[in-house]
Amino acid sequence: MELSTIERQQEIVRLTNELGKVTVADLSSRFGVSEVTIRSDLATLDSKKLLVRSRGGALVNDDLSRELSFKEKRQKNSELKQKLGRAVAELIKDDERIILDSGTTTEAVAEHLSLHKNLTVMTNGLNIALALSQAERVDVMLTGGTLRKKSLSFYGPQAEQSLQNYLFDKVVLGVDGFDFSTGLSTHFEAEATLNRLMCKVAREIIVVTDSSKFDKQCFHLIARPEQVHTLVTDAGVLPEHVAALEKLGIRVLVIS
Repeated sequence: MELSTIERQQEIVRLTNELGKVTVADLSSRFGVSEVTIRSDLATLDSKKLLVRSRGGALVNDDLSRELSFKEKRQKNSELKQKLGRAVAELIKDDERIILDSGTTTEAVAEHLSLHKNLTVMTNGLNIALALSQAERVDVMLTGGTLRKKSLSFYGPQAEQSLQNYLFDKVVLGVDGFDFSTGLSTHFEAEATLNRLMCKVAREIIVVTDSSKFDKQCFHLIARPEQVHTLVTDAGVLPEHVAALEKLGIRVLVIS
């Protein structure tokens, strides 16, 4: 079956990440299209920073394809994450039921929830559950599932099933990429699947991310940009990005 342009380009990204490099000739043969078409595909994907064009082919974009370890993520921009975490915590009210996605930025959110009252927090992050374990007036629920040690997050059918019978006021998501045309994305397919379900069972979607994640796409889509209600980011965000987000109806909070 012939692939559409988008499907072919997605497969090119997958192959490049898997093999490290690909050639125009090999891709042309694999997909049964001309080398001119493949070069056009590579130019498009290079412009989106999903790979890096090279002579006769393309190379993996190491900055996008390499998912940072949990330790690296925790150390990166730690002071900024605390500021973002505090700002998001201020958006959460007593007596609410929320989902906190796994991650180090969302862990910072958890650390600022200790004074909230009658709060219920469901999370797939082991580190987040531990951060909330001393918060006396916060009830903590874990999704369960298979533990992904690289990110200290749970995923899989059990994690997905745990969300099916609940309704939440808010979900707080951290993302690996935020592209204004395609939306929120992440590196890990099972995490994207779980995140999509989180968005489905919550009335309000809050995204918290540093400005370096804008105009970036990872392979697995979570949600369209217009599904987001509130976005919390740092002062590095470009004015045109803020304008684009607000045009979509997203409330943007910029933390300096």
